[in-house]
Amino acid sequence: MAPWALASAHIFSRLPEPLSVGLFAKARPVKIAADQVLFMAGDPGDGCYRIESGLMKVSVMSPSGNERILAIFGPGALVGEFAIIDGQPRSASVSAIRDTELGFISRSAYEDFAREHPEVRDHIMTMLTQRLRDTNSIVAAASFLSIKGRIALALVSLAEAFGQDVGNSRVLIRQKITQSDVAAMAGVARENVSRTLNDWMRQKLVSRVSGYYCLENKTKLESEAEV
Repeated sequence: MAPWALASAHIFSRLPEPLSVGLFAKARPVKIAADQVLFMAGDPGDGCYRIESGLMKVSVMSPSGNERILAIFGPGALVGEFAIIDGQPRSASVSAIRDTELGFISRSAYEDFAREHPEVRDHIMTMLTQRLRDTNSIVAAASFLSIKGRIALALVSLAEAFGQDVGNSRVLIRQKITQSDVAAMAGVARENVSRTLNDWMRQKLVSRVSGYYCLENKTKLESEAEV
């Protein structure tokens, strides 16, 4: 297993089902289209969202306009949960990769629920701690891994989060992810991703199946992420 993992691989972005259902029982429904921004870094932190369907990315932008994807989340994940703890402005931007439906609760609604169900605070703090560990992992990967290692890490993390075992050690990533998304996750130029993926396809480490990436040899890619 690779020593670093991107946030897309972690299950800590989800609350236990009974708490999640209770907390979002009266959530306001929100729908956004693919490529639409939910909120930007610096926007007021007025509440938290749960993804009901679709796919979203959490990202930050450099002063030069380069995007770095910190996490990709699917149904059941929470986004914007920092705000229900401290009420501070958003620390990162969140946008839809696909058409997405969400439920929104305000900070005050969270506080009301937490007074009756104090255990939710422990779960939220566990999630926030994991997010911090994920951030540390991203920094470590950018510092110590080669370009190929960072691309391998992005693909392995996506496979762990959204992968389906299709037999013979092959793992299909059941989300349509672009080369630009992989580049933004890995923190490398898209041209490097294109060149590396073409090389891995020739080596039969990765394939493309109906628009989905398939890891033909996940173990080999994990070893790339350990270099």
